[in-house]
Amino acid sequence: MESQNISEFILMGLSSDQNIQVFCFMFFLLCYLAILVGNLLILISVRCSSLFHQPMHYFLSHLSSMDICYTSCVTPKLIGDLLVERKTISYGNCLLQVVAMHFFGMIEIIILTIMAFDRNVAICKPLHYTIIMNRTRCNLLIMVAWAGGAAHSFSQFSMIIGLPFCGPSEIDHYYCDIFPLLKVACTDTHLIGILVVANSGLVALVTFVLLFGSYIIILITLRNLSAEGRRKALSTCGSHVTVVVLFFGPSIFAYLRPPTTFPEDKIFALFYTIIAPMFNPLIYTLRNTEMKKAIRKVFYQKLFSAEKCN
Repeated sequence: MESQNISEFILMGLSSDQNIQVFCFMFFLLCYLAILVGNLLILISVRCSSLFHQPMHYFLSHLSSMDICYTSCVTPKLIGDLLVERKTISYGNCLLQVVAMHFFGMIEIIILTIMAFDRNVAICKPLHYTIIMNRTRCNLLIMVAWAGGAAHSFSQFSMIIGLPFCGPSEIDHYYCDIFPLLKVACTDTHLIGILVVANSGLVALVTFVLLFGSYIIILITLRNLSAEGRRKALSTCGSHVTVVVLFFGPSIFAYLRPPTTFPEDKIFALFYTIIAPMFNPLIYTLRNTEMKKAIRKVFYQKLFSAEKCN
């Protein structure tokens, strides 16, 4: 089998209409700025406060950093392409984008699972919480997330690195992903498509079922708590459930199906590449009293220190 003889791919983008592209440029630029500002706000506030020593917020700071890395794999390129007529990406950068997306995406999935496990322990076994979720175990869980991301992205890379691409080089998407690449490969990709569904689709589905089951257990346990305890637990878990639905719903649609592409793929991909990372800071701060207090405390101290220096 000959290796690829094309050096770049042409991305079809979201739309060919100039007016729509201008609107999308402004909208996604604002979204990306909101992602950076919101997640950096969480990251700085947690790292510079006592919340960093609490497992839930420790994991939240890692989730925020992954949100920044994950969306930065796609969004800057998308924003830049909306200003040019011919949207191209080199073969090497295309493969790098696939690997990076699945690497950071898998880490985010595992961290969301860890956060659900953390809430399950906190609510179902409160007396043993500090023992079970000690800092050593928290660090180990984060290492597992990174190892899982590396294993998943390597498996995706190994499936596409040997594919020949001899034209056409047009990818009907705004970034490089597995299914659009399989569509333009010059060989039979049926088996690889099945492996991708098993690797990505089943991972997303199984994780979603585990998370759903975890929150069912939490809801059953809430019956034994006081009214104030139920309110606080539901507020925290409600935030997690919202993030999980925004991220996993479109992901399951995108990967758990026969290996083909649909026009709707680009719209659904926007949810897990841009929309979910943008809403995560809002969801975790507006419904988290401790987080709001930490943000006020950290930035008020910074402003007060700056005024004293002046």
